[in-house]
Amino acid sequence: MIAIIKYNGGNVQSVQNALGRLNVESVVSDDFTIIQQADKVIFPGVGEASSTMELLKEKGLDTFIPGLKQPVLGICLGMQLMCKDNEEGNTTGMGIFDINVKKFPANDIVPHMGWNTVNDLESPLFSGIEKTNDLYFVHSYYCELSEYTTSVCDYILPFSASLQKDNFFATQFHPEKSGKVGARLLQNFLNL
Repeated sequence: MIAIIKYNGGNVQSVQNALGRLNVESVVSDDFTIIQQADKVIFPGVGEASSTMELLKEKGLDTFIPGLKQPVLGICLGMQLMCKDNEEGNTTGMGIFDINVKKFPANDIVPHMGWNTVNDLESPLFSGIEKTNDLYFVHSYYCELSEYTTSVCDYILPFSASLQKDNFFATQFHPEKSGKVGARLLQNFLNL
């Protein structure tokens, strides 16, 4: 079973639909027992960091998620909330990845929205995916490059397009909105 963490993230239905296209059943839940029993967990996210973190704290998910032992995939805001600190709303994250989330320098091309190339692919999530493929991004904040970086996107400046630490995987881009490449990445996650 695949559990999608329920916390009012804006792309929950899109993620569930993408899994459905792969003929994979999933359950959207904030129940600790259901999430712990899942084979894989997806932590989606579209929204604002500080208010979302407050929702996670109200449900106890902020301390529960870092203790999960099965493969966990954070998407977009999910990835950012797995980090230590976030400039959006001066938010303290879960600290799974000991890095900071920063706001892109202000200019006419923020938010970063649309298709972009991801390079330096170093994760089992990218098995069978060419380095030249484009993935879909929508964000105004980015994760710094670090020892956890498993792919890089260059938009205004180089940033972490994906991260990995132990059983925790994360993508800044939206695999559920990235066509065949995103579907392959989700399937690779399911195959871990």
